[in-house]
Amino acid sequence: MVSSTAISAQGLTKRFGSLTALDGVDLAVPAGMVFGLLGPNGAGKTTAIRILTTILRPTAGRAEVLGHDVVREPAVVRGLIGLAGQYAAVDPNLTGRENLRLIGRLTRLPRRRFRPRADELLERFGLADAGDRTVRTYSGGMRRRLDVAAALVPHPPVLFLDEPTTGLDPASRLALWEMIRELVGTGTTVLLTTQYLEEADRLAGRVAVISAGRVIADDEPALLKERLGNTVIELRMPDEDRARLATGMIAQRFAHAPEQQDAVVRIASRDGSRLLLDVLHLLDQHALTPRSVTVHESSLDDVFLALTGHHAGNTPADDPPPSGARRAGSP
Repeated sequence: MVSSTAISAQGLTKRFGSLTALDGVDLAVPAGMVFGLLGPNGAGKTTAIRILTTILRPTAGRAEVLGHDVVREPAVVRGLIGLAGQYAAVDPNLTGRENLRLIGRLTRLPRRRFRPRADELLERFGLADAGDRTVRTYSGGMRRRLDVAAALVPHPPVLFLDEPTTGLDPASRLALWEMIRELVGTGTTVLLTTQYLEEADRLAGRVAVISAGRVIADDEPALLKERLGNTVIELRMPDEDRARLATGMIAQRFAHAPEQQDAVVRIASRDGSRLLLDVLHLLDQHALTPRSVTVHESSLDDVFLALTGHHAGNTPADDPPPSGARRAGSP
């Protein structure tokens, strides 16, 4: 019987000396979908990816990919996965075509398969015209697309993408999103870490939020947003002191838990318009006038902020690249 779970982890723990990067992470990634792994900088997302792709060994706990243990059967796991990490693994001194053919050789594909596969992927990723140029002449977006293409050379049933669109221009990002959708449409399972909440909202069928090495939420994006409230009200006060006063008054008067970040007060509600009028009336009674008021539907960014206390943003990677690490799937 084929399992409906492609990737699983139970109690996954990783310590680096006194630092605990993962603290008992449980994951169950359904087969044939995009699973988003979200978290603030330093949460442990990349550490989790490295364990699941056999680059690191866990300190405790266990994990499987398609039923194969990542510690006991690393070679089998590497043959089932593709990985595009935060740091491009392509060789700048080779052409795009040579890079893809090299991956084919390393993964022991027959020549009759990896040569046409390289041509197919160059075409699919919009790199056919640049296929015979050295990668050092590629733009950042072209290198990123080639790196994802390289992860797909052996037709892996499970693909790990660690912040795949960081640094891409909007057009390249949209093109890569469409490619990810096509892959899932053919049955590929994709585990995606991203700092772009819109990306997870558009692509992921399910998301897990990690903070301080622990999973603090795991559900469908729509259900996470529904729990928060359908509407988010943002009140930008003149300064942080008046924002603190407003937060206290709103918390005392209404059955909603406002959040303050600097001079901004946020309230999530299922009754946004009525609550907004009541809140503004309360603040007016105490001569607390917001500089601006914004009302919008709740997003994954609002969920992220409510759960972690941080906005997602274009922050540095949460782990340095491992020295001597190989692309998963390579011998």
